[in-house]
Amino acid sequence: MHDLRLIREAPEEFDRGLGRRGVAPVSEQILELDRRRRAAQTELQDMLTRRNAASKQVGAAKRSGEDASALIEEVQSLKDGIAENEATEKALDAELLAILEALPNLPATDVPDGDSEEDNREVRSHGAKPEYAFTPKEHFDLGEALGFMDFDAASRLSGARFVVLRGALARLERALATFMLDLHTGEHGFEEIVTPVLVREEALYGTGQLPKFAEDLYRTADDYWLIPTAEVTLTNLAAGGILDETDLPLRMTAWTQCFRSEAGAAGRDTRGMLRQHQFSKVEMVCATHPDESDAELERMTACAEEVLKRLGLHYRVVVLCTGDIGFGARKTYDLEVWLPGQDTYREISSCSNCGDFQARRMKARFRPRGEKGTRFVHTLNGSGLAVGRTMIAILENYQNADGSITVPDVLRPYMGGLERIARDEIAA
Repeated sequence: MHDLRLIREAPEEFDRGLGRRGVAPVSEQILELDRRRRAAQTELQDMLTRRNAASKQVGAAKRSGEDASALIEEVQSLKDGIAENEATEKALDAELLAILEALPNLPATDVPDGDSEEDNREVRSHGAKPEYAFTPKEHFDLGEALGFMDFDAASRLSGARFVVLRGALARLERALATFMLDLHTGEHGFEEIVTPVLVREEALYGTGQLPKFAEDLYRTADDYWLIPTAEVTLTNLAAGGILDETDLPLRMTAWTQCFRSEAGAAGRDTRGMLRQHQFSKVEMVCATHPDESDAELERMTACAEEVLKRLGLHYRVVVLCTGDIGFGARKTYDLEVWLPGQDTYREISSCSNCGDFQARRMKARFRPRGEKGTRFVHTLNGSGLAVGRTMIAILENYQNADGSITVPDVLRPYMGGLERIARDEIAA
């Protein structure tokens, strides 16, 4: 959500920021609604003041035996006017909110301009593309040949865009998530949290998924929503509260199942595990002081990168352009891992600084030291990492000519010492 005060103070700057994201100028409409709403509020307050005064005059007139009929008529007229003004103010407030809640966050000044992912800018890369004496296969061919990745069974159970993992690959998913959590909690200072995956509407409103992206979500018959990411639950732990400045930064992580309808992805990545309706992810979320959120974004991105480094995977970091950045983000880094089976890079983590955009929606504040007033925190979120996509990267990067998969050294303790995943070997 945007700060009306800042729009009033710098409407042209606000429109320029939206324009960088392809949104037409809207400050004039916002300010006109704001002017009419404040005028209605002023008139309402004047009417309330006059009604209270007139009511007292009626009482005084009655006690002194004077005719109070004119005053009584005025009080009734004011009562009707107050009701009308309250309705007008409520309608204007709803109209203004409908505009504001649909507007994306303003991009940071150092975010590159662009129309699509083609305009994202590479910041750095790590490692080198692996070389093979054979033609590398894609993850679904490898997984199905191993007998541990079953899309047909998942389709019978649930339909398209689901998978059943068995044996060594089921254990690999658990191993990956546990390794990530151990790293983030043991070395990166995040607190591990277990959260629900069903939430009320207001939680998704707070992080910006609702109302704009309802079609991308799953909703139950009794009005719960399945989370698309633990960003929703972790960030909302700060909703409606007032933190002390000494509590910041809050750094939280969770491994959850995530659910997305992929409504806008028809025909994309229909084979394999890249784009599924249900997947697991280790999420990182931070709530921090506004002066420190830029540095926190760099730190969070480095935490995600460390997972890839320890797994020995080649990747690059790109900063997203204005045409590719998410609705609630002011700046985003994507980590793109190299997939030799596809001969391309694919996103495996997205780390974003949302500024106070989410905090305003969910009223997440802190009290600066020595001050009576409060300020909105800045919120950040990032994948640390998407577990299924990390499995894909391991299968494709660590594949052998015979179709087996070498288990990365760092994961072997989590795999019961297993060094190689082959068709005739099932992890206990």
